[in-house]
Amino acid sequence: MDKLDIDDMPGARADLLCFLVATVAASHTLTYEWRVDHLIESCRIWLARNVVSMNWLDRVLLGQLALKIAKRELKEAGIAVRQRDVQALFTSEMGLNHASTVVQKMMKLCRESLSPDPPFV
Repeated sequence: MDKLDIDDMPGARADLLCFLVATVAASHTLTYEWRVDHLIESCRIWLARNVVSMNWLDRVLLGQLALKIAKRELKEAGIAVRQRDVQALFTSEMGLNHASTVVQKMMKLCRESLSPDPPFV
């Protein structure tokens, strides 16, 4: 099966970014470490699960953006990922739980971060 380029799927880049932010924030909540290895593996898993391709440089840049959002912007936006929230971020298949209000807030932040014209604060 041929893989689609991530930019050929509307909303896929924001979904991947949100998945990476949720993964790295959950990992930090549980381990108190910013685990880049979890970020890399999560990106690989998401791309394989969604049968999507993305060039390596875009993966690196999106991973850096995910870390930046998780480390700083979640807190600035009033989004806290607590241990009791971690399980609710994901479905039983380890996809994003879009019904979670925390995930919905993360997704909004991720879409804004990918927007060519970020909103003024």
